Amino acid sequence: MRGKTKENVSIANIYQLDGRVPVHKAIPFGLQHILAMFVSNLTPIILIASSAGMEQEKVAVLLQNAMFMAGIATLVQLYPLGKVGARLPIVMGVSFTFVTLLSYIGAQYGYDAVVGSVIIGGLLEGMLGLLAKYWRRIITPVVAGIVVTTIGYSLLSVGVRSFGGGYTEDFGSVKNLTIGTITLLACLLFNIFAKSFWKQLSVLFGLLVGYGVSFAMGMVDLSSLLSNGWIAFPRILPVMPEFNINAIISVFIIFLVSAAETIGDTSAVVATGLGREVTEKEISGSLACDGLLSSVSGLFGCPPVTSFSQNIGLVAMTKVVNRFTIMMGALCMILAGFFPPIGAFFNSLPESVLGGCTIMMFGTIMVSGVQMLAKAEFTQRNVIITALSLAIGIGFTSASEADIWKVFPQMIQDIFGGNCVAVVFVVSIILSIALPKDMEIKRLTGEQ
Repeated sequence: MRGKTKENVSIANIYQLDGRVPVHKAIPFGLQHILAMFVSNLTPIILIASSAGMEQEKVAVLLQNAMFMAGIATLVQLYPLGKVGARLPIVMGVSFTFVTLLSYIGAQYGYDAVVGSVIIGGLLEGMLGLLAKYWRRIITPVVAGIVVTTIGYSLLSVGVRSFGGGYTEDFGSVKNLTIGTITLLACLLFNIFAKSFWKQLSVLFGLLVGYGVSFAMGMVDLSSLLSNGWIAFPRILPVMPEFNINAIISVFIIFLVSAAETIGDTSAVVATGLGREVTEKEISGSLACDGLLSSVSGLFGCPPVTSFSQNIGLVAMTKVVNRFTIMMGALCMILAGFFPPIGAFFNSLPESVLGGCTIMMFGTIMVSGVQMLAKAEFTQRNVIITALSLAIGIGFTSASEADIWKVFPQMIQDIFGGNCVAVVFVVSIILSIALPKDMEIKRLTGEQ
């Protein structure tokens, strides 16, 4: 009886930030986090490198480095180095936020300029993170809530794209939709019928079921499993950086947008996973890690690393916040960086399987943002900020209205034209600063 009680206590610790969890119990929960973001961690590099015309051999090295860097950056978020890191269950990976701009820079100036701009831009964001106490006040609760809501909204199309099979010729095929639906149903049914803490492994169960069905249907390609050998060490400076001032300035602006997403993600993981408000120290540490580890990522030839919203959604859905548990996932990621077959195996996961698991998680992020807005209260001032930010941010960046940006320089179009999070962030900050703080009082008292 005592042994059973002790085991129950150790399992319950997965819901505690610093609880002790047995290694054999922690690994599947940590692995679930890595499986949820693995493909998304590699895709940005493939897109950016292809725009720069990079040969496949170098791309393979960058993919290996990306796995290694995602694990290292996650470890720093979980277990900070001084003031760098939030000490929170935040999983880091290569960011999609930079894909459009870095692809443009790669095509215009070459991949060397991409690497140089990432190194400098990351250092600048890291310094901003360490100095967050001097400017953090402009990121009010309503601004953070709006950004989190928009992050969730922006990821809905990512989930749907994965559900349909990703960027392939057979997107939306019966085969892909069937696999996505089977995976989603497996997640839901496991969550409904599983007992106790096992419910929180619904995403991992869905991934395994979807992978198994995909393999049976011949959708899994393992031909590249040993193409790069059994062991290969991550390589520093596989691409020598070139420091182009135009590239650096434009990338730094995107780093500011990425900082807004990180603030939103950090706020969301604290609100949904720990049930409290985020602290200034956590924001500062998270941003410092986001920036400085992005610079290190640049040294390894990779794009910036940032907090992965998929995993914030997973925390919101499962409430598993234990740092040791997620560290097991980070170590698996680092291991994948040393053993190419591991990365090749995980990279063989079909997109439709990933979509079946993540489509609900992304919706959960948006709901978390709405909850944050409700907690900030829907005063007249907050309603105006929220309404205008979402209307302009989402409306001005919809594909059908893209021409509204045509009068602006190409750089502005690249930064804001298709990035609703960037526009929402800028508009909400401007409104939060410009609108009077006492609007509600004036309305209630009838003052002019």
